[in-house]
Amino acid sequence: MLKNLALAAAIAASAVTAGAADIYVSLDGGKKKNPGTKEAPLKNLWHALEKAEDGDTIHLAEGVYPGNLKCNWFLIDKAVSVIGGYAKDFSSRDPLAHRTMFQPLNENNDKKGTGLGIFTIEFTKRPAQPKGVNMVFDGLIFDDGQAQSYHAVKGKPEGVETGMWLEPPAKGDTPFASAKRYLVYSATANRVEGDITFRNCAFVNAGNIAMNLNWYKGKVTMENNVFCNNIMVGANVYSSNPQPGAVEWVFKNNTVLFTWSRTSELSDMGFGIRTTANVVSDVEDNVIGLSVLTGWDNTKGLDKTKKIKMDGNVFFLNRQSDAQMTKSPSVVKTKVEDFEDDVEGNFGVDSAQENVRLDNPAAFKDRINSAYLNAFLSMKYSETATLNADSLNAFRQAVGLPQQGTIVSKVDMFGNRYPLEDALKLFGALDGKGAQAIK
Repeated sequence: MLKNLALAAAIAASAVTAGAADIYVSLDGGKKKNPGTKEAPLKNLWHALEKAEDGDTIHLAEGVYPGNLKCNWFLIDKAVSVIGGYAKDFSSRDPLAHRTMFQPLNENNDKKGTGLGIFTIEFTKRPAQPKGVNMVFDGLIFDDGQAQSYHAVKGKPEGVETGMWLEPPAKGDTPFASAKRYLVYSATANRVEGDITFRNCAFVNAGNIAMNLNWYKGKVTMENNVFCNNIMVGANVYSSNPQPGAVEWVFKNNTVLFTWSRTSELSDMGFGIRTTANVVSDVEDNVIGLSVLTGWDNTKGLDKTKKIKMDGNVFFLNRQSDAQMTKSPSVVKTKVEDFEDDVEGNFGVDSAQENVRLDNPAAFKDRINSAYLNAFLSMKYSETATLNADSLNAFRQAVGLPQQGTIVSKVDMFGNRYPLEDALKLFGALDGKGAQAIK
């Protein structure tokens, strides 16, 4: 009997698409009590997520979607797909014209139970985690710039709309400190098996890694997305499976620009993308530039557990290097021109062909915010140490104790908010490379 029950549960867990439904949501005209059809949509995404079952697809009309009680995040604990970019009446779909947006506000940063990401994918509390999933997130715009806190005057270059980003608990003139969260996050303990795709999405102004995805088994695809102005890392995928190769990551035709370091010292992290242990990584035809440290970080995990294909990508203006590898006990930095000779065949990299430096900067004219770009390229970091010859230090010196001083650091900018309108202009900037125009 118990074996029969277990078999039935396994079949149910794997058949996530059986009887799959379409659920429609529109902030304008939707109602909580509606059935969720195209003609009578629900009003809120969080209500649709509660209503949905594994395998369902949620269709979102244009609008700025808050969480439950404006909590700034959404719990995704079912194997669902979320498709945005529809007109209010679902008569047409264009993700850039009919924007489905997740743009939390700083005034709501105090809400209880805040998820680690605006989309927090969490299956760990389920007794039987789903297998054979095919989750798709398409045409969604994540912008956490309005939830951050920025200094009123410090690190505010001319023409840039805010001062520098403030690391919590510091805050400027906003009610609360910055939201130091991911835009999309999935827990390490998840044991989901199947595929997940992010396509035609924008990830902008995160106070943490924009896309931090842990997956157990299957294929993770990130295709035709824009990652702009995020802290630490634009995108990475981790395998929570000890078996090497159980997770495949396809990162193709994405544009990753302005990735900032962890702190304003500009010395720790600041990677466009990161390849990690136990993951088969296929990175092709992306544009990766303007990273504070390096465009591609490959220092996480043992090289022998990696299998990386890095082909056809365009790199430009990464401040320290285009890539960095671990050559124990050191970190080796390299430029894109040397990938084929120095990287291919080493560091878990099977292929590193046809990667180039941007040869036509004019392609990004009127696509990148010029004031922001100018400030970033001119950015300087300075540090001044002073020793106060006061009575306290005189006493410390007299008794043989070290004197104490102060260190004042100054940076021209750090994580300043990037205009969303300009981030969306990055779609279609370079023909064939990076994020293409959404069709």
